[in-house]
Amino acid sequence: MPPFSRLVRFLAKDGRTYYGDAILPQGVSDLGKTKQARVIKGDVFGKHDVTEQIADVRLLLAPLASEDVRTVRCLGLNYEQHAKESSMPLPKYPVLFYKPITSLGGPFDNVPIPTMAQEVDGLDYECELVAVIGKEAREVPESKALDYVMGYAVGDDVSHREWQLKRGGGQWALGKGFDGWAPYGPGIVSSALIKDPQALRISTKVNGKTVQDSSTKDMIFGVAKTISFLSQGTTLLPGDLIFTGTPQGVGMGREPQLWLKDGDVVEVSLEGIGTCVNKIEHIKSRPKL
Repeated sequence: MPPFSRLVRFLAKDGRTYYGDAILPQGVSDLGKTKQARVIKGDVFGKHDVTEQIADVRLLLAPLASEDVRTVRCLGLNYEQHAKESSMPLPKYPVLFYKPITSLGGPFDNVPIPTMAQEVDGLDYECELVAVIGKEAREVPESKALDYVMGYAVGDDVSHREWQLKRGGGQWALGKGFDGWAPYGPGIVSSALIKDPQALRISTKVNGKTVQDSSTKDMIFGVAKTISFLSQGTTLLPGDLIFTGTPQGVGMGREPQLWLKDGDVVEVSLEGIGTCVNKIEHIKSRPKL
């Protein structure tokens, strides 16, 4: 596995984009606070070096460049309490769907809401642990599955429930796959530092108010079980991202329901990794040609 500890991708003050190993002050674990990083040379999924070159961070970007991402896999109904608030039976197998690579966004990017998603209420948030596959995995036993994880990030599986469940005819990806609807980061913390992904606090704030607050131990299918299951007959590749589901407290499950509006600020946090802060931005319709 790669020798970095906390991988970030960033626009530096010199105007260039780098991969780097974040330098954090003593006692700080939130990668969103990164101001400097040691520049990484080489392939972050293969042979690379964490150099002594230190660059000043202007802006943290999505942790992986789009050309370094293979697929974006997502799990639905993977927290016991979330399944209950959704009035759905606990799944016997992981519920899998995909998001397009274009849905990925940076940890501080605005989330663009296209006009077709503005027509009716239903815009929702979902804080999620994101596992990043670091090496090819196929037919992996659960006992060895975490050996294939490069590291972990936190993400927001932005969802529009009307398009996900009604207008989309049950095609979950249709209500979850718009451009920029999967911001993640603020970086990737090495699996060497996070030994147990099932013991992390995970939470969401909307406009400063906590709306989700749980632990990854509530997952129905933990990270190891998920990777093992997904690798049966299907090869997982370096750069595959797995959004592992969300805990209870989503807007759809609240009473009254809480739908995101233009200008709302969503913060998703994961212990040991940090916080993504994303503003909801309604996009004006383009003029017809």
